[in-house]
Amino acid sequence: MSSSPSAEAAIDELLSALDDERDAPLDVDALLGRHDDVEPWKFLCGVAERRRLAFHGTGDGSIESFEPRQPIDFAPFGDQKAVFATSDPVWAMFYAIVDRYRYEITLNNGCLLLLDPPGPPHYYFSVSRQVLAKQPWRSGYVYLLPADGFVEQPGGPYGGYTAQIPQLASPEPVAPLARLHVSPADFPFLDQIRGHADERLAEYAQAVMTASPWPDF
Repeated sequence: MSSSPSAEAAIDELLSALDDERDAPLDVDALLGRHDDVEPWKFLCGVAERRRLAFHGTGDGSIESFEPRQPIDFAPFGDQKAVFATSDPVWAMFYAIVDRYRYEITLNNGCLLLLDPPGPPHYYFSVSRQVLAKQPWRSGYVYLLPADGFVEQPGGPYGGYTAQIPQLASPEPVAPLARLHVSPADFPFLDQIRGHADERLAEYAQAVMTASPWPDF
């Protein structure tokens, strides 16, 4: 992805700041404020291209240490007690801007990277159909975490191709390096988030894992 000179300068400044040891996570908002017209998602993607990092999206801007948790996940890799993150910052942004505290909501989402042949990431984003009309969005935070200690989800065959889901898991607590505040308007696929039936989550998950057509309503 090509970046503007302003975005490249912001990325250079961030990477330089990350090389300096600090006790608290670096607040990236002030850094971006010194650079004009830098879109947060493009900035984060540029950072990911130049530095091996893990990204985690949340509504909590005061996290000093991420602790391992056991999620509800139909996929084998996700069914473990761990700190979960991704190497894809756009995917992390989805978790930052969906409000799971004020709404009873389930999520069905993911990112897929074709490895052979290589290609750009493919995303899908879905929330509970009965909540989608309420626009269950919030402002949140994308945390930048050190990638050391994380294990990558293994790649494998997918619809006749070799592919990987860029999900990461750490069995140990992780202290963040930096955080960036993001709003729903910063998420590049906001108008493409679709709705699903909660009682059919297992069907959706199976369709994704087997590269089958999305189940009909």
